[in-house]
Amino acid sequence: METGELLAAAAEYAATLMAMAAGGLLVMMVAYRPSLWEPYWKVRHVPGPMTLPLIGHLHLVAGRGPDVFSELARKHGPVFRFHMGRQPLVVVADAELCKEAGVKKFKSIPNRSIPSPIANSPIHQKGLFFTRGSRWTAMRNMIISIYQPKHLASLIPTMESCIERAAKNVGGQEELTFSDLSLSLVTDVIGQAAFGTDFGLSKLPVSPDTNKGDKTAGADTGVEAKTSSEFIKMHMHATTSLKMDLSGSLSILAGMLVPFLQEPFRRVLGRIPGMGDYKIDRANRTLRAQMDRIVAEREAAMEHDLLAAPQQRKDFLSVVLTARASNKSSRELLTPDYISALTYEHLLAGSATTAFTLSTVLYLVAKHPEVEEKLLREIDGVGPSDRVPTAEDLQTKFPYLDQVVKESMRFYMVSPLVARETCEPVEIGGYTLPKGTWVWLAPGVLAKDPKNFPEPEVFRPERFDPNGEEEKGRHPYAFIPFGIGPRACIGQKFSIQEIKLSVIHLYRHYVFRHSPSMESPLQFQFSIVCNFKYGVKLQVIKRHKA
Repeated sequence: METGELLAAAAEYAATLMAMAAGGLLVMMVAYRPSLWEPYWKVRHVPGPMTLPLIGHLHLVAGRGPDVFSELARKHGPVFRFHMGRQPLVVVADAELCKEAGVKKFKSIPNRSIPSPIANSPIHQKGLFFTRGSRWTAMRNMIISIYQPKHLASLIPTMESCIERAAKNVGGQEELTFSDLSLSLVTDVIGQAAFGTDFGLSKLPVSPDTNKGDKTAGADTGVEAKTSSEFIKMHMHATTSLKMDLSGSLSILAGMLVPFLQEPFRRVLGRIPGMGDYKIDRANRTLRAQMDRIVAEREAAMEHDLLAAPQQRKDFLSVVLTARASNKSSRELLTPDYISALTYEHLLAGSATTAFTLSTVLYLVAKHPEVEEKLLREIDGVGPSDRVPTAEDLQTKFPYLDQVVKESMRFYMVSPLVARETCEPVEIGGYTLPKGTWVWLAPGVLAKDPKNFPEPEVFRPERFDPNGEEEKGRHPYAFIPFGIGPRACIGQKFSIQEIKLSVIHLYRHYVFRHSPSMESPLQFQFSIVCNFKYGVKLQVIKRHKA
């Protein structure tokens, strides 16, 4: 059969299935109308905007992005109802109430809810982020040792070597899409620090024209370049395809509107080339296969004693594999599918968010000359340009850099919502919420609330000066970019260390300006985390210090 005939048959098959699903949906809506409206009925006493049938408030996110939650908080108060399709969320948009939900009443709200985009990706559900109950506790306790200060300090040479390599891509160009380079850089850091593997992504030119300015950049073979380029494309697709508006794949939309149709849709549409579910499934399978290969190679080496003193290695993968081999309960906890999910999650979660924040730092500093001048003065004042900062230096000698990073995270919050779910009835903000309620904290709303941050639309790093009145008077939970309580991101110190080292190295050698080809203001796409719609495009200017 010709290719065209195959595609036509596939399209006809898909259309038939969609028609059957639509008919089935109508039947189910009539037959099971009470169960379809049950989630809404349980939290109907919580205020919120008028809902549309099936889609709830998804159209608001599609039209205005995460900013809509600030608008709803102003209109309905610090606790309000928002419907992600059929599923209602109770959004908490007050610092003290976030503390109550995320810390004081953690035992009643211990788990993350699993939204439709994650339900569409089974491997994500077995990582630390969405694992529940005692399994989550055991996995977290095992992994958290990797992120102790002493170990983070030992990773500085590894991070710096990746940063130096990536910076060579900057030097040979007058303009680049920095958000692409930053993703390559942080993925390489994760590969080295977490898996002991060199992905080699940031050593390649970030655009076809790169090696015009730097002949050494073209040293890699065309096969290597193509492989790494494909890896980055799939990596980006895996981190941006889990949409939480009306632009997701058909199975994600089905999960939001009629949850019981999501899995059948995912299984069928994942087999049809060209469909969004097919692309998601292909990206996930390819990246997972690469992680599985890394795990298998490390296990084989450890079994044959090819790694010197494996119990002394402190990278993420070695810690997990050594722990699994230690006793029966660990082997039962860390089954192969959970190890695959953990490694995959570590790659995705540790790269997309850090790359986003690093890119926003450079974008915002380039837009504010007075901030750039002050930052350069601080960086130049700490040792010669070839001296790598120590962990202590990063903590004590770069206070303004710390303020710049925090203000960048506040200004463009990569995770504007934090998902939780009640395991028993609990009261939040005067509203009694039944078991199974999705309670989502809103750090993105807190970050733009004038009560917490006067003139929130102004980029002003000094607002995080620990000696300033604004910082002293602010609620301690008004700024929670990494989440809150026991479920807060365990890799936050790793991420901040990597960002600071990158900014210091780059600004020792270059300054940056916005490219005329970049849109203004920046455009974003909203998935599980925020990302750039078109990228951060910057002009590169080499510094000539006296």
